[in-house]
Amino acid sequence: MSLTRISVVGLSQLRKPASVVIKRAAATAISKRSLSVKMYIAEERGSPYAPDYRVYFKDESGPISPLHDIALWADRGKRLAHMVVEVPRWTNAKMEISLGEPLNPIKQDVKKGAMRFVANVFPHHGYIWNYGALPQTWENPKHVDEATQARGDNDPIDVIEIGERVAARGDVITVKILGTLALIDEGETDWKLIAIDVRDPAAERLSDVGDVEREFPGLLRATVEWFRLYKVPDGKPVNQFAFDGEAKDAAFAHKIVDEVHEFWKSLVAGDVDDATDICKMNVSVQHSAARVERSEAARVLAGAPPAAAPQPLPRAVDKWHYVSNL
Repeated sequence: MSLTRISVVGLSQLRKPASVVIKRAAATAISKRSLSVKMYIAEERGSPYAPDYRVYFKDESGPISPLHDIALWADRGKRLAHMVVEVPRWTNAKMEISLGEPLNPIKQDVKKGAMRFVANVFPHHGYIWNYGALPQTWENPKHVDEATQARGDNDPIDVIEIGERVAARGDVITVKILGTLALIDEGETDWKLIAIDVRDPAAERLSDVGDVEREFPGLLRATVEWFRLYKVPDGKPVNQFAFDGEAKDAAFAHKIVDEVHEFWKSLVAGDVDDATDICKMNVSVQHSAARVERSEAARVLAGAPPAAAPQPLPRAVDKWHYVSNL
């Protein structure tokens, strides 16, 4: 048994029964001809909140890697990007694309042998936006960013999506990039792109980071507070930001996206000698030594455990932590 969700990128949204949810990602202001129609299926395997839980991805032809086989750009000319949703808003489970596994499924992070959940730091509950990553990006750990003077964090670039809809884990949505924050996490640059789903009612009114404060007053301040404090209940120090926590504008963010896309190109081409911790298996990237036949990708998915009922959430997940905003 497997549980599936289907995202069709490039059409208007439809609602279907909960067992199969079809989500279509075009805003009314965007010509349907300008976005390629592409279907992605998120297939859950294993038991949620258990070590064997995975979310695999498929397109119309079979299993794919969400990191390597989903295009970065939904519309390069309009600077509309694809986002892979790892963590829906209001949830606590720390889910992320697994860099080291074949086909790079989403899995839950494990820390000290336990499944990882982010703490609720009052007044926030779980993640306060839909959280995920841009495909075909990689923050090179050998690159020292000129602006932050810190190296990349060896992950695809993170995205916080601020629209009103609560996404589902494994959704692939089209977003407009509005700006970026630069979290400095344990000495590494960890960019947090600020974006909005192009289907959101507010999307047409948002073009840059300054528009966010006008349309969503207080959200940028709350976002900085969330990232500063979310690890404190685990005994870690307050996180720091470059630029004193100021969000940089869309033009700055686009330059960062272009940069990390080029880093990914070098990675998937096999030009980065010591990136052995990242599985580069893909089914579509030309000139990639790690490209495999569709049958091999299907074999990987077939070997995953069947979907099962979720494990009970730990009681501590609901606890609220009161932390002084130092």
